Amino acid sequence: MKRALLIPLLVAAAACSDGGGSAATTAPSTSAAPSSTAAPEPSDTTSTPTGAAVTFTAEVWADNWFSLYVNGELVGEDSVPITTERSFNAETITFTATYPLTIAMVTKDFKEDDSGLEYIGTDRQQMGDGGFIAQITDTTTGEVVAVTGSDWRGLVVHRAPLNSECASSADPATACEHEITAEPADWAMPSFDDSAWATATVYTADEVGAKEGYTTITWAPAAALIWGSDLKLDNTILWRTTVVTP
Repeated sequence: MKRALLIPLLVAAAACSDGGGSAATTAPSTSAAPSSTAAPEPSDTTSTPTGAAVTFTAEVWADNWFSLYVNGELVGEDSVPITTERSFNAETITFTATYPLTIAMVTKDFKEDDSGLEYIGTDRQQMGDGGFIAQITDTTTGEVVAVTGSDWRGLVVHRAPLNSECASSADPATACEHEITAEPADWAMPSFDDSAWATATVYTADEVGAKEGYTTITWAPAAALIWGSDLKLDNTILWRTTVVTP
């Protein structure tokens, strides 16, 4: 696993909402129509029209690897393959999308096999640990519209080893127990219901061991390093959050 790469992970709330409407009745007018019409108010040319395409930049650091989906479309991923045992780097991805934004990410900690271990067969054989941080900026306004935080919802789809004592085994592929959950269909789509997913756990840079690449990004104050409830056991996690309005 990478020690800490940066889920990417990105932040806002991942939840769907619905609304309703009401009918109104207009009373007939008894006054005469004015002889002249007032000039219309000038339009606000600085706002983004609803449904208009906007350019964004996503900045991500993950341990060890991530892919990023927006509104169900893959817009980028870590340039360093997950098969690279030690890779710590930050990525900047530019993409175009329309509000509302459904941000979905896959984050992976490096593991050699389903045992969840790294450096297998060496004197460094051990459990890995993960973590990531992300932020998304609307380039039209310069506003950071999403950051990783405790409001993100995640689903751990690979957890291992469940029996941590196997980390010293000469045959961890056999000795270590693991839990694999299938990815839900259409999990990155805006219509997916993630309300049953757990919320993220926030960690400090020291707890994650954030290093190379982490300090190359100026993170918004609200951006946080997040992962599942266990930095070492949770190896692959799906993430979601939503930015409803600009």
